[in-house]
Amino acid sequence: MIVQSATPPVHECNADALILALGADWENSPTITELDRRMSGQLSRWIQDGEILTKPMKTATILSPIGLQAKTLILVGLGSPGVGKSGLKKSSDGTVSDVDSVAGVAFRAAAAGAKIASQAKTRKTIAFAGFGDFLHQEATAMQSAVAGSVTGGIGQDLFKAESATAPAETILWYDVSEELLQSGKAIGESMILVKRLVNLPPNYLYPDSFVQEAVAVGAEAGFQVEVWDEAKLIAENCNSLLAVSKGSTRPPRLCILRYAGNPSSTETSTIDNAPIALVGKGVTFDSGGYSLKPTDGMLTMKCDMAGAATVLGILRAAALLKIRQPIIGLVGLVENMVAGNAMKLGDVLTARSGKTIEVHNTDAEGRLVLADVLNVALDYSPSKIIDFATLTGACCVALGNDIVGVMSNDNDLQQELLVTASNVGEYAWPLPMFPYFSEQIAGKVADIKNVGEGRWGGAITAAKFLEQFVDEKPWVHLDIAGPAFLDSPKSWCDAGGTATMVRTIIAMLSK
Repeated sequence: MIVQSATPPVHECNADALILALGADWENSPTITELDRRMSGQLSRWIQDGEILTKPMKTATILSPIGLQAKTLILVGLGSPGVGKSGLKKSSDGTVSDVDSVAGVAFRAAAAGAKIASQAKTRKTIAFAGFGDFLHQEATAMQSAVAGSVTGGIGQDLFKAESATAPAETILWYDVSEELLQSGKAIGESMILVKRLVNLPPNYLYPDSFVQEAVAVGAEAGFQVEVWDEAKLIAENCNSLLAVSKGSTRPPRLCILRYAGNPSSTETSTIDNAPIALVGKGVTFDSGGYSLKPTDGMLTMKCDMAGAATVLGILRAAALLKIRQPIIGLVGLVENMVAGNAMKLGDVLTARSGKTIEVHNTDAEGRLVLADVLNVALDYSPSKIIDFATLTGACCVALGNDIVGVMSNDNDLQQELLVTASNVGEYAWPLPMFPYFSEQIAGKVADIKNVGEGRWGGAITAAKFLEQFVDEKPWVHLDIAGPAFLDSPKSWCDAGGTATMVRTIIAMLSK
């Protein structure tokens, strides 16, 4: 995919589709004013008559627009600054808001425009204009818009003989600096990687094939990849992770991704000399084991490796952007299957840390994988740890399907992540980590058990389980079970993988 600046005047742009941003204060937009003049006032009349709406992500398509060279004009709404849910807000540095940020609306609006454009397979070149008029060239918002333009046209129909969509081959942008164009492209393409991995079926994506993907991505982007095979995992006493994989014919893997950082970067922020550790759950298929899932619950369990894919996507973007901060990424890769030798309810496992675990539910397997991977992360003396996991349905019950659950042992780290997510426009919200939740995972036969007491607070007791393996290192757990995978499409994203939290963590690492 080519992403570059557009050179001719907007009205002379002969792209297959021109995607025009439309804010509520459209009358003050030089781009719209000029295009409206070229269209003999037709554009303003449609807006004033309510035929075209300025609300966020509302789109309108005009074929063969009179007065313009573009074959199609697609208008996409941005809303109004400071109008709550229907508009934008400027980023802030100390608050978490329930009002969509400028960057969040920009990302989704550009993605919505690209998605509409992709529905006609003849639209090989698309151009974006007018966004700078409403985003006031704010860097994070413009970068987010570019990333959205890259990801929006990508669908989940990887294996259809005839795809329903055709993403553009060339994306042109007006009024965006070359730096923001290239960084937005790197982030957007890294999100496409995450989405593709999540959307791949389990007969195509399994522990070893994920490793092959990681090796190829590392070679392309410029970071090192180390792989622990089953023999190494046994030697390292990763017994908790190994127990989950016992029922599968696909052997487990642990993949370690090392990005050394770029001390020569022009970023002005201070960095941790120690790496930041990013840990991902990589259950490439989850049957539930002997705590077997029903058919409907199992059908989308190819997405249970979204945490691992997210870590790989973040490492790719960070390396291409040459951010200053060193990063160590660790992903535990297993299949959770049923077999005569599979993990059973009542088994007692001895994790790599030496802690013993009673298995009370074989479908609470992700935390067993992460228990050992978090312990391996400590070997690299990270300054802080962030883990990503499609961990619990309970988090979806608590927060819905569009919000990431955030749980941490460090208030400063948690607040930093929440503020960054708010500013880039990704939805995240904290859940309490009161000490008494730890009592609910206390074991009777072993040190701890892998589920809490009953159904209540399941997302929190899962996080308290993970907390047992971070050795009081500053740590934040992101339960991405809801937003990592869409059952049905949205205006800005097809059903399937979403690459949630890639933009947030890249902003956090490179701020």
